[in-house]
Amino acid sequence: MPIGNTVTAAGRLLDTVSLACRTVAILLLALMFVLVFGQVVGRNVFDLGMPWADEFARFSGIGVVFLCVPLLALRGQHVAVDLVPMMLPRHLRRYAHAFVEIAVLVFCMLTLYGFQSFLSRAGKFATPAIGMPNWLFYAPALLSFVLLLLVAVVRLAGIFSDPASGKDGAPS
Repeated sequence: MPIGNTVTAAGRLLDTVSLACRTVAILLLALMFVLVFGQVVGRNVFDLGMPWADEFARFSGIGVVFLCVPLLALRGQHVAVDLVPMMLPRHLRRYAHAFVEIAVLVFCMLTLYGFQSFLSRAGKFATPAIGMPNWLFYAPALLSFVLLLLVAVVRLAGIFSDPASGKDGAPS
Protein backbone atom coordinates (compact mmCIF):
# COMPACT_ATOMS: atom_id res chain seq x y z
CA MET A 1 0.00 0.00 0.00
CA PRO A 2 1.44 3.40 -0.87
CA ILE A 3 2.40 5.71 1.98
CA GLY A 4 -0.27 8.26 0.99
CA ASN A 5 -3.07 5.72 1.50
CA THR A 6 -1.54 4.58 4.78
CA VAL A 7 -1.39 8.16 6.02
CA THR A 8 -4.97 8.75 4.92
CA ALA A 9 -6.20 5.58 6.64
CA ALA A 10 -4.30 6.46 9.82
CA GLY A 11 -5.71 9.98 9.63
CA ARG A 12 -9.26 8.65 9.32
CA LEU A 13 -8.72 6.34 12.30
CA LEU A 14 -7.26 9.19 14.35
CA ASP A 15 -10.16 11.41 13.28
CA THR A 16 -12.65 8.80 14.52
CA VAL A 17 -10.83 8.38 17.84
CA SER A 18 -10.48 12.15 18.20
CA LEU A 19 -14.20 12.66 17.54
CA ALA A 20 -14.93 10.12 20.28
CA CYS A 21 -12.64 12.07 22.62
CA ARG A 22 -14.48 15.29 21.73
CA THR A 23 -17.80 13.61 22.55
CA VAL A 24 -16.44 12.54 25.93
CA ALA A 25 -15.17 16.10 26.46
CA ILE A 26 -18.63 17.51 25.74
CA LEU A 27 -20.15 15.11 28.28
CA LEU A 28 -17.48 16.12 30.81
CA LEU A 29 -18.29 19.79 30.18
CA ALA A 30 -21.96 19.11 30.93
CA LEU A 31 -20.95 17.16 34.05
CA MET A 32 -18.71 20.02 35.15
CA PHE A 33 -21.60 22.49 34.77
CA VAL A 34 -23.92 20.28 36.84
CA LEU A 35 -21.28 19.77 39.53
CA VAL A 36 -20.38 23.45 39.87
CA PHE A 37 -24.04 24.47 39.84
CA GLY A 38 -24.77 21.80 42.45
CA GLN A 39 -21.91 23.05 44.62
CA VAL A 40 -23.18 26.62 44.51
CA VAL A 41 -26.74 25.59 45.32
CA GLY A 42 -25.55 23.16 47.99
CA ARG A 43 -23.45 25.77 49.76
CA ASN A 44 -25.78 28.75 49.49
CA VAL A 45 -29.17 27.07 49.88
CA PHE A 46 -28.56 23.94 51.94
CA ASP A 47 -25.30 24.90 53.72
CA LEU A 48 -23.84 21.69 52.34
CA GLY A 49 -20.22 21.22 51.29
CA MET A 50 -19.42 18.69 48.58
CA PRO A 51 -15.63 18.20 48.27
CA TRP A 52 -16.20 15.20 45.99
CA ALA A 53 -17.97 17.46 43.49
CA ASP A 54 -14.95 19.76 43.35
CA GLU A 55 -12.65 16.84 42.49
CA PHE A 56 -15.02 15.57 39.81
CA ALA A 57 -15.26 19.10 38.38
CA ARG A 58 -11.44 19.35 38.23
CA PHE A 59 -11.26 15.95 36.54
CA SER A 60 -13.88 17.12 34.06
CA GLY A 61 -11.91 20.31 33.41
CA ILE A 62 -8.77 18.33 32.66
CA GLY A 63 -10.72 16.12 30.29
CA VAL A 64 -12.42 19.02 28.49
CA VAL A 65 -9.13 20.76 27.78
CA PHE A 66 -6.97 17.82 26.84
CA LEU A 67 -9.40 15.56 25.00
CA CYS A 68 -10.11 18.18 22.33
CA VAL A 69 -6.45 18.87 21.50
CA PRO A 70 -5.86 15.88 19.14
CA LEU A 71 -8.90 16.69 16.98
CA LEU A 72 -7.93 20.35 16.70
CA ALA A 73 -4.34 19.45 15.81
CA LEU A 74 -5.41 16.81 13.30
CA ARG A 75 -7.64 19.28 11.50
CA GLY A 76 -5.08 22.09 11.68
CA GLN A 77 -7.42 24.18 13.85
CA HIS A 78 -5.21 24.40 16.89
CA VAL A 79 -3.35 27.58 17.74
CA ALA A 80 -0.88 28.26 14.94
CA VAL A 81 1.51 31.06 14.23
CA ASP A 82 2.14 30.98 10.51
CA LEU A 83 3.80 34.34 9.96
CA VAL A 84 7.21 32.83 9.21
CA PRO A 85 6.01 30.01 6.92
CA MET A 86 3.86 32.44 4.93
CA MET A 87 6.88 34.70 4.38
CA LEU A 88 8.94 31.80 3.01
CA PRO A 89 8.97 30.85 -0.65
CA ARG A 90 6.45 28.12 -1.48
CA HIS A 91 9.09 25.41 -1.89
CA LEU A 92 10.42 26.02 1.67
CA ARG A 93 7.06 26.10 3.46
CA ARG A 94 6.88 22.32 3.51
CA TYR A 95 10.10 22.22 5.56
CA ALA A 96 8.83 24.87 7.97
CA HIS A 97 5.65 22.85 8.53
CA ALA A 98 7.74 19.70 8.97
CA PHE A 99 9.87 21.49 11.57
CA VAL A 100 6.71 22.41 13.51
CA GLU A 101 5.45 18.82 13.45
CA ILE A 102 8.87 17.55 14.60
CA ALA A 103 8.78 20.09 17.44
CA VAL A 104 5.33 18.78 18.44
CA LEU A 105 6.68 15.22 18.34
CA VAL A 106 9.60 16.12 20.60
CA PHE A 107 7.28 18.01 22.98
CA CYS A 108 4.94 15.01 23.18
CA MET A 109 7.79 12.59 23.79
CA LEU A 110 9.22 14.77 26.57
CA THR A 111 5.79 15.19 28.14
CA LEU A 112 5.07 11.45 27.97
CA TYR A 113 8.46 10.77 29.56
CA GLY A 114 7.53 13.24 32.31
CA PHE A 115 4.18 11.50 32.75
CA GLN A 116 5.97 8.17 33.12
CA SER A 117 8.25 9.62 35.80
CA PHE A 118 5.40 11.40 37.60
CA LEU A 119 2.81 8.62 37.45
CA SER A 120 5.28 5.91 38.46
CA ARG A 121 5.27 7.60 41.87
CA ALA A 122 2.00 9.54 42.09
CA GLY A 123 -0.06 6.87 40.35
CA LYS A 124 0.02 4.78 43.51
CA PHE A 125 -1.98 7.37 45.42
CA ALA A 126 -5.59 8.46 45.18
CA THR A 127 -7.40 11.79 45.24
CA PRO A 128 -8.38 12.84 48.75
CA ALA A 129 -12.15 13.26 48.47
CA ILE A 130 -13.31 10.56 46.05
CA GLY A 131 -10.38 8.18 46.21
CA MET A 132 -9.88 8.12 42.43
CA PRO A 133 -6.43 6.73 41.56
CA ASN A 134 -4.14 9.47 40.27
CA TRP A 135 -3.33 7.47 37.13
CA LEU A 136 -7.04 7.59 36.26
CA PHE A 137 -7.33 11.27 37.22
CA TYR A 138 -4.58 12.17 34.73
CA ALA A 139 -5.61 9.62 32.08
CA PRO A 140 -7.34 12.21 29.81
CA ALA A 141 -4.15 14.27 29.60
CA LEU A 142 -2.03 11.16 29.03
CA LEU A 143 -4.36 9.91 26.30
CA SER A 144 -4.32 13.35 24.71
CA PHE A 145 -0.53 13.42 24.45
CA VAL A 146 -0.40 9.90 23.00
CA LEU A 147 -2.98 10.89 20.38
CA LEU A 148 -1.23 14.21 19.71
CA LEU A 149 2.02 12.34 19.11
CA LEU A 150 0.24 10.08 16.60
CA VAL A 151 -1.38 13.09 14.95
CA ALA A 152 2.02 14.73 14.55
CA VAL A 153 3.40 11.53 12.97
CA VAL A 154 0.48 11.37 10.52
CA ARG A 155 0.74 15.06 9.67
CA LEU A 156 4.51 14.81 9.21
CA ALA A 157 4.11 11.81 6.92
CA GLY A 158 1.39 13.66 5.05
CA ILE A 159 3.63 16.66 4.46
CA PHE A 160 6.12 14.61 2.48
CA SER A 161 3.84 11.99 0.93
CA ASP A 162 0.98 14.15 -0.34
CA PRO A 163 1.80 15.91 -3.62
CA ALA A 164 -1.09 18.30 -2.98
CA SER A 165 0.66 19.64 0.10
CA GLY A 166 3.42 20.92 -2.14
CA LYS A 167 1.17 23.54 -3.73
CA ASP A 168 1.41 25.93 -0.82
CA GLY A 169 3.58 23.90 1.54
CA ALA A 170 0.80 23.47 4.07
CA PRO A 171 -0.08 20.03 5.35
CA SER A 172 -3.42 18.71 4.17
